[in-house]
Amino acid sequence: MLSDNLKRLRKEKKITLEQLAVAIGTSRQTVHRYERGTIANIPSEKIEMLADALGTTPAALMGWDDESYESVGVGESKRIPMLGSIACGAPIYATEEYGNYVCVDSALDADFCLTAHGDSMIGARIYNGDTVFIHSQESVENGEIAAVIINDEATLKRVYYYPGEHKLVLSPENPRYAPMVFTNEELDEVKILGRAIAFQSAIL
Repeated sequence: MLSDNLKRLRKEKKITLEQLAVAIGTSRQTVHRYERGTIANIPSEKIEMLADALGTTPAALMGWDDESYESVGVGESKRIPMLGSIACGAPIYATEEYGNYVCVDSALDADFCLTAHGDSMIGARIYNGDTVFIHSQESVENGEIAAVIINDEATLKRVYYYPGEHKLVLSPENPRYAPMVFTNEELDEVKILGRAIAFQSAIL
C-alpha cells in the first residue's frame, strides 16, 4: 500500500515530514495524510515527486512492479458525479446537482461523492468541506461509515445494525452529538446509499 511504503521509506531515509513536504511542494499536514491513507486520489505528479524524493520508482512506491504500474495507468482519471452535500451534524437535503463532477484516479472504486458539512465526523478525520467518496451499496458492515438517506434527507454516519432487535444506530464521531436510533417500523425511513471508501481534504 502506498501509505505504508511512503512512511517506511521516509523513516528509512531519515527524512522528516517537513522535508518531504518541501521536496514535493505541499504541506506537512498533507504528507501526514498521505501516510495515513486518508487522501484518496494523490495526483500522479505528486506520486512521481514522492518517489524521486525517496529514491525509488512510482511503481515501487505503489507496491506494484513496473509492468503493473504501466498497465493500470496511474494518473489516468475518471469523472464521478458530485451529488450535492451531506451533513456531518444534522441531516440536510441531498440535492442531485448533476453536471458537477470530480476527477479521480481510475483505480478508485467510487460511484459518486459528496461534500461533508459540519463536525460530527471529526473523530474519523472527516472535516467540514471534505469530499467524501462513496461506493454505492444497499448495506454495510457494522462500524463502517455510510451515506444514509433519512426521509429524503442525507447524513454521513457510522452504521450499526442489530437485526435481532430490529434496531439501527447511526453513530457520529464526535461526543457532542448523540447517536440516531431507529427501531421496528422506523427502519423503513432509512436507506443506505453507499459506503464511504475515501475522502479528500478541502485543505491540500
